[in-house]
Amino acid sequence: METSDIQIFYQEDPECQNLSENSCPPSEVSDTNLYSPFKPRNYQLELALPAKKGKNTIICAPTGCGKTLVSILICEHHLKKFPQGQKGKVVFFANQIPLYEQQESIFSKYFERLGYRVTGISGATAENVPVEQIVENNDIIILTPQILVNNLKKGTIPSLSVFTLMIFDECHNTSKQHPYNMIMFNYLDQKLGGSSGPLPQVVGLTASVGVGDAKDTDEALDYICKLCASLDASVIATVKDNLEELEQVVYKPQKFFRKVESRISDKFKCIIAQLMRDTESLAKRICKDLENFSQIQNREFGTQKYEQWIVTVQKACMVFQMPDKDEESRICKALFLYTSHLRKYNDALIISEHARMKDALDYLKDFFSNVRAAGFDEIEQDLTQRFEEKLQELESVSRDPSNENPKLEDLRFILQEEYHLNPETITILFVKTRALVDALKNWIEGNPKLSFLKPGILTGRGKTNQNTGMTLPAQKCILDAFKVNGDHNILIATSVADEGIDIAHCNLVILYEYVGNVIKMIQTRGRGRARGSKCFLLTSNAGVIEKEQINMYKEKMMNDSILRLQTWDEAVFREMILHIQTHEKLIRDSQEKPKPVPDKENKKLLCGKCKALVCYTADIRVIEECHYTVLGDAFKECFVSRPHPKPKKFSNFEKRAKIFCARQNCSHDWGIHVKYKTFEIPVIKIESFVVEDIATGVQTLYSKWKDFHFEKIPFDPAEMSK
Repeated sequence: METSDIQIFYQEDPECQNLSENSCPPSEVSDTNLYSPFKPRNYQLELALPAKKGKNTIICAPTGCGKTLVSILICEHHLKKFPQGQKGKVVFFANQIPLYEQQESIFSKYFERLGYRVTGISGATAENVPVEQIVENNDIIILTPQILVNNLKKGTIPSLSVFTLMIFDECHNTSKQHPYNMIMFNYLDQKLGGSSGPLPQVVGLTASVGVGDAKDTDEALDYICKLCASLDASVIATVKDNLEELEQVVYKPQKFFRKVESRISDKFKCIIAQLMRDTESLAKRICKDLENFSQIQNREFGTQKYEQWIVTVQKACMVFQMPDKDEESRICKALFLYTSHLRKYNDALIISEHARMKDALDYLKDFFSNVRAAGFDEIEQDLTQRFEEKLQELESVSRDPSNENPKLEDLRFILQEEYHLNPETITILFVKTRALVDALKNWIEGNPKLSFLKPGILTGRGKTNQNTGMTLPAQKCILDAFKVNGDHNILIATSVADEGIDIAHCNLVILYEYVGNVIKMIQTRGRGRARGSKCFLLTSNAGVIEKEQINMYKEKMMNDSILRLQTWDEAVFREMILHIQTHEKLIRDSQEKPKPVPDKENKKLLCGKCKALVCYTADIRVIEECHYTVLGDAFKECFVSRPHPKPKKFSNFEKRAKIFCARQNCSHDWGIHVKYKTFEIPVIKIESFVVEDIATGVQTLYSKWKDFHFEKIPFDPAEMSK
């Protein structure tokens, strides 16, 4: 076992009631800190000082030290400084819906008692409210950043001059095409274009500015300067004069690296690998060009690289064309099925590598059960039969105690040891995928030696590989159970828990084959906030440990670079920032693409699986700028609907059913059936279709509607009534 010093952040007084906020009254400490005048610590006053002087500032301080309270100090000072007859207007950006809700609650409870009007707008509410009126009528507006990007584009908010202060939470995200950067592009265009309108003050909050791909301190310094230029920041505020006080809040335990062995032999992998080879051979028999669809070489079963290959091949197969359209349909559908099965087998190998063979086998059995319930054509019957012929052997192998995963044995040892030393231990176990979250929960619940554990799970809200994420209420419920009710003493989580979401005080953090960049490392580490915390990195891959050690070196580079930067003359630094901004704007302007002209030619939409004609673009109508439906009785004949497994209401929509291709043995998922106001209509997703140019026959795939530049006709209720 190797050890090295790192920081895990501890805070006695929670700075906010986060996702786990419920109807119970806040604790006395939280109440004192947030909802009535609070006495800030000296280091918080130090962090706030440059921004209170009106300087554009990036505040870089550890997770859990109270950056939200620092932003409240800045915001209150800013609003109070305006003379009689003038008013300030603050916008606070939160990246994710849970963070947005958290900050809206905190700011409302603190500032409304002072007579300020506070409101929030997110993607879920923006369609129902007049954004320009909301901005005009409130003093503090909490936004998810895309809302402002959209309204600046539309002109409903004429310029950033309507605000006097902009605060960016998790400001290290201000890069590339992130909404934060799109907002700052607008700001910098106004600054460098000589606009007469006043610009708002800018404040960024982060636990880590990061260093990107920097190899040394000079490159790290360049990276940090570019972030400062992106945010027009002339100061990076860190705690220097009150470090001793900060260290009473920030706890520094040790981090443990544990290198464990993988299985010596893997019979399960051998069987699945043979099934995959057989499936690849069947696919090649259908289409000899299969290898040429992707340039990815040296792909190995059970890896991310193989997953990447499969996705590339599947996309290429969807636009594969032949003179004989019936033959094209047959081949494309067959290749779609073969690649879908290969993808599931690959997923199962990844689960088996990190969890139990039983979990991987259960994953496959669920998949084949769903296959039987859908189209189940000759190819699917053949592939199912091949799997079932090996099922008994796979069952036998997965039950054999000699095939237990050594990594799980080591994980069990850590958990038993830590809970023996302290039965009150609270743990967050970080893993890479949702499938692994489920597998480890099942393993804990099925292991009598871990009966003292009460596991909960926390995953993201998005949809990946046909698996729907947790809803926000489900996330809140889990965090209530973990933080407030004590129903869980171990939380198994994906990356959703490592940035921003405030989680209960934990004294054990386990990174199970889990590593990211230096920002992710600092934030994940910050989840363990109880005194006496420990952090374990558990892996069978020496490269994972090496990557984490590189991250720790990069963190030192980052801190050294910030210290160097803070010694520079502020006027010289501002001049350097201006030079970077001017250079970046020149590049941006030279790369700016003209707004695409919509193609008015009618095009076909074909099913992405069986290539059957579905509709024409002339039949498509756009609802509320982002939802797409198809008019006409002909389209209704093309799909079948089944009740939605998770029906729900959102905005003006009520999701009721899922729709699938009605063609025999296809059943490709096309989207959903909704009630929109008084209309029962289908809503389709473009990634399920292939677009064919009628004149040339060229076929194209689009993953998002915004990338498909056809003539978009708005939905008209009068047209429906006809």
